[in-house]
Amino acid sequence: MTDADPTLEPKPASDVTRRRNSAAVIDFDDDTDFAAASRGLIAQHATGRIEKNGRPVWDVAHHDFLRTDDPAPDTSHPGLWRQGKLNAIHGLFEVSDGVWQARGYDISNITFIAADNGWLIIDPLTSEECARECLELANSTLGARPVTAVIYTHSHLDHFGGMLGVTTREAVDNGDVRVIAPEGFMHEAVAENILCGPIMGRRSMYQFGPLLPFGPRGQVDAGLGKTVPMGTSGLVPPTELIHETGTELDVDGVRIVFQNTPDAEAPSEMNFFFPDHRLLCMAENCTHTLHNLYPIRGAQVRDPLSWSKYIHEAMQMWGSHTDTMFASHHWPRFGGDDVRAFLTLQRDVYRWMHDQTLRLANHGYTPDEIAATLTELPEHFTKQSHVQGYYGTVSHNVRSVYNRYLGWYDGNPANLHPHPPVEAAHRYVEMMGGADNVMRGAQRAFDEGDYRWVVEVLKHVIFDDAEHREARRLSADAMEQLGYQSESSTWRNAYLMGAFELRHGTIQLGRGGPPAMLNGMTGEQLVELMGVRFDPSRFPQTAAIVWHITDLGDPAGDGELHRLGVENSTIHHDDLTGHDAGAADVVIEVDRATLVDVVIAPERWSDHVDSGKIAVVAGDGGVAQSFLAALDNFDSANLVEP
Repeated sequence: MTDADPTLEPKPASDVTRRRNSAAVIDFDDDTDFAAASRGLIAQHATGRIEKNGRPVWDVAHHDFLRTDDPAPDTSHPGLWRQGKLNAIHGLFEVSDGVWQARGYDISNITFIAADNGWLIIDPLTSEECARECLELANSTLGARPVTAVIYTHSHLDHFGGMLGVTTREAVDNGDVRVIAPEGFMHEAVAENILCGPIMGRRSMYQFGPLLPFGPRGQVDAGLGKTVPMGTSGLVPPTELIHETGTELDVDGVRIVFQNTPDAEAPSEMNFFFPDHRLLCMAENCTHTLHNLYPIRGAQVRDPLSWSKYIHEAMQMWGSHTDTMFASHHWPRFGGDDVRAFLTLQRDVYRWMHDQTLRLANHGYTPDEIAATLTELPEHFTKQSHVQGYYGTVSHNVRSVYNRYLGWYDGNPANLHPHPPVEAAHRYVEMMGGADNVMRGAQRAFDEGDYRWVVEVLKHVIFDDAEHREARRLSADAMEQLGYQSESSTWRNAYLMGAFELRHGTIQLGRGGPPAMLNGMTGEQLVELMGVRFDPSRFPQTAAIVWHITDLGDPAGDGELHRLGVENSTIHHDDLTGHDAGAADVVIEVDRATLVDVVIAPERWSDHVDSGKIAVVAGDGGVAQSFLAALDNFDSANLVEP
């Protein structure tokens, strides 16, 4: 659905939105935050534009509209506007003696520590292009050093994806670069980005808004940083894992003590302390925003109780010994008293959401009722910007706590087996007197400023008739106003992306190439990847397919052997490495990258057979080819229309 009608451009704030935003109370110590975010600036990227093949991966100029003294426009919540201005501060900053951060050239930070023989790097960003430019900025400003070690704080892509911008696989394989990560890192990094990668990537476009126009009526910020870079990501496996809290390492002359924090902000994550620097890294467990217990892109629901306890444990271990604290996003905290006050409030906000949600749940409140009751944080939190909802929100966090403990079902049998959206939409529209009648009611609600009700009722009209132009446009107008009112960057971006697609049609991103995580996938994960793509209606037979993956396993060995069985419309897996292939319909010899390629693009099977990259060692190759042809492709996914 494409429409060049100029009336489909973003609209101004309504009177209701203007009144709502002007009434927002922003009562924070601006001097403290802006001074800390600017402190230690020693250099900036020469142009602020980072490119890949001539196109921008990152461009600080996109957010120049925030680098003025102008007040927040009426199309943005003033708290989010303020957060956007703070996140727009960019450059290379000195954190403490021998420690620097590059901030504002990716959604995350990259940290450089001067070790005995080179750089110790913490979190090499999301994209290779951004990481490479930040390393060059550090080398040109501070003196060139080789990279001797890298620490991944946790298993989210924006903290390891740019690794090949600061080193090479060969340097890691040769032992020239140590790569340190928390226990469980590889499983979590690959599982999150592969099994649900297509839909999570699609929903990320709503959460971060990188395809929206930048400006006061478009993308302003992403809470944790400006947005996500549109560059190249990869994965280099760690060479060392941290298994226990209290583990101490000497990393190229730098002493580090580690704290494992699984299932807090990420399933695999760790904080760590530098005793000789009196310096604490809180990874992404503490940032200058209320974080997500559940990101709206989709992910496992996080454990707020453990999260709070980990922060408390870090305070007990290192609070009295810390002068400076930094994290994987935003700016540091300077001074022991300030660090302890910051950690205290961060600790308490996650525990408050956990305890108060379960208190109300045990009274019988539903998730929606809890979210409507716990609308605001207590007064203790209102004077500090770092616990405000610029990224996560109290509303969707408390729903997530409920879901973690009690699941999706709220206990009312009426909600056990509802009709799916399209079938429900037909019934709703008919019962409400037809689409014209719904439109009249929705227009009245819009005129009254009840935009939440507008999008609620019009989603039924749109799912009943996706081509209902008036419903799409009015729903888009309402979503836009909700976006303008949102303190949360993720809510704003989601509403504005929804409005854009209702006006212009769902964006078709295409299939793309093989996932960037392919180099970290185990043989079992490759079979799991096939399982979530398998459509049994297109392969109704039983089969046993053995994949001899030549470049996995012990380097001195002969690869790995994995049998994929198909039975009862379902796959199952056996790891046969070190054993005979046994009874099988076909045995295929292939390397990992080629196997991933034909899983993503089965039509390339014949090309790989012809080139010799796929060898049919025994049996009928047609069985494997037919199975691969039964794997779904994920080109796009509709979100605001059926």
